[in-house]
Amino acid sequence: MSRLLAAALLLAFATGCATTSLPPATSKDLSMEVDERDLWAQSREIRQAMERGGFVYRDEALDGYLNGVVRKLHSGTTLDRIPFEVMVVKDPSMNAFALPDGAMYIHLGILARMENEAQLATLLAHETTHSTHRHSIRTLRTARNKSALYSAIFGGGGPAGAAFGWLGTMASVSGYQREMETEADTEGMRLLVEAGYDPQEAVRLFSLLKRNIEEEKIKEPYFFASHPNVSDRIANFDSLVRTRYAGATGTAGGEAFRAAVKPALLESALLDLQRGRFQSAQNACEKFLAGSEGDPKGHYVLGEVYRQKGEEGSVEKACGEYRRAIELNPSYPDPYRSLGMIHYKQGNKDIAREHLAKYLNLAPQAQDRGYVEQYMKPDH
Repeated sequence: MSRLLAAALLLAFATGCATTSLPPATSKDLSMEVDERDLWAQSREIRQAMERGGFVYRDEALDGYLNGVVRKLHSGTTLDRIPFEVMVVKDPSMNAFALPDGAMYIHLGILARMENEAQLATLLAHETTHSTHRHSIRTLRTARNKSALYSAIFGGGGPAGAAFGWLGTMASVSGYQREMETEADTEGMRLLVEAGYDPQEAVRLFSLLKRNIEEEKIKEPYFFASHPNVSDRIANFDSLVRTRYAGATGTAGGEAFRAAVKPALLESALLDLQRGRFQSAQNACEKFLAGSEGDPKGHYVLGEVYRQKGEEGSVEKACGEYRRAIELNPSYPDPYRSLGMIHYKQGNKDIAREHLAKYLNLAPQAQDRGYVEQYMKPDH
């Protein structure tokens, strides 16, 4: 049994009678007891594990943008109590989660599916509410017996649960109790509107995620990849838009958002491609290229998507993308390699050798040099 798991079990029994009626972390009456301080310590351990494991995607401009949006949602008083920090996870899954101490993680996959800053702010407002309203400690204290806690620890799936124990599983996979998720929707919408964002984009975000789940047949263990959970978010936000915030307007912030997330789109596409999730990879590439038709790497990656997809006509589409990449940057080596391998498989060995020679000339230190040279031999 891991040290964190053992500590969680002991805490569950020790605090079985502790109150679950707690003021927000922003309250002047805030007082954290031992079990909650321990959760913050576990949060720091999870953050360290994320860094050590190489899970965090680093882009200084994107990090600055994401944390800037959080600061539009929360006042300095809140940030003094919970110093939120948003980080991006190198994973193409639809996921996002916040830890008790304000560390917040957004997977590349869910970021790639958003359309504007208001949708991003919707997600950030929902997740930060889990921290400000102390949902982790409230959930822990509600677990009054071993079987309930066991379910909280092992009820979820995916790598987050395996790597980070029950706290990571709850935040990333299982989600919180229904009333806490509703509270996060309600408080999140208040933050969204007060920051000047269009509340309609909250409904559009989760409708977009729901459509992605259905069209791409997504089956992931994460909270935001769950059809029922996303449907609940749509119902909650739609009700708030029609009642409490009827007639409210605001900004969407599409241009700033697209500029900030542009490099992440291509990274997400590459990760999807590695997993054989071709439609998701294609969607991310096309979104990337929609604002940058002159990017050779974008065309190359889209060519790889078509090639690996293996559908009728996909080889021709792939070759078109490789040629476009070369046209934009004749010194970019990767498209030559792909064209060479395609021509080799089609029996055009002389043309294949020309492309492969060009590839090695442009990338003399290529790790696959020995492999490629085998295909360039006259008798191969």
